[in-house]
Amino acid sequence: MSEIHPSAVVEDGAKIGQDVKIGAYTFISKDSVIADRVEIMQGAGIYGKTIIGEDCKIYPYVMIGTPPQDLGYKEEDDVRVEIGKRNIFREFVTINMGTLHGGGVTRVGDDCFVMIYSHIAHDCQIGSNVIMANNATCAGHVEVGDFTVIGGMTPIHQFVKIGEGCMLGGASAISQDIPPFCLAEGNRAVVKGLNAVGLRRRFQRDDIRALQRAYKELFRSGRAIKEVAEELLKQSDNEKVKQMCKFILESKRGIPYERKIDDK
Repeated sequence: MSEIHPSAVVEDGAKIGQDVKIGAYTFISKDSVIADRVEIMQGAGIYGKTIIGEDCKIYPYVMIGTPPQDLGYKEEDDVRVEIGKRNIFREFVTINMGTLHGGGVTRVGDDCFVMIYSHIAHDCQIGSNVIMANNATCAGHVEVGDFTVIGGMTPIHQFVKIGEGCMLGGASAISQDIPPFCLAEGNRAVVKGLNAVGLRRRFQRDDIRALQRAYKELFRSGRAIKEVAEELLKQSDNEKVKQMCKFILESKRGIPYERKIDDK
């Protein structure tokens, strides 16, 4: 049995699962699908064609499925938001619908923690187990890999891709692609090293050592980064190294890093 506060507005047509809690003065659109055990707190709004997966917790004044901040958007456009399972969205988070020219869908994976005042713009593709600290913002068409942490007050430029397992320092400005497993910070942000803490939490020593060797070749050899990535992709038998190299070779916005040569 779901609990819906008398002051909540749930439009006819909305699909509400089992054991859902909908708080005071919330709004649920007619095209929304709310899965089982979701909690939507006071003053939050679920707009447009939005799917909320099981066990999500949506704090006060979160707005999901609002129109994209795109001048080409029209009300009749068939666009939507898809939210996975077990996500937490803290107060005043905003997530916009997709756009027709951007694929039509804004997605968030599973088990994400999105903190106060963060923004996920139209057509973003946010992976699973992602953390966005307070006031982190993703512009349109941004892609964020699984297990990435975005520091507070950090904006990410439109069309930027962030690889799996990255750590983006607080108050950074991300305008280029950040390869998997890397730490980046600064304004403008550059790759500073590997995300050592994240690697230790998830991977075995052999993978970590292989990534350390690859990082040194890619970013400290003084050679062109894509040239090195091509060589490592052919030579390495480590899947994590190959993942990093493929990302670098496919990057369209370029990889920002300090041009240092390691003479050791």
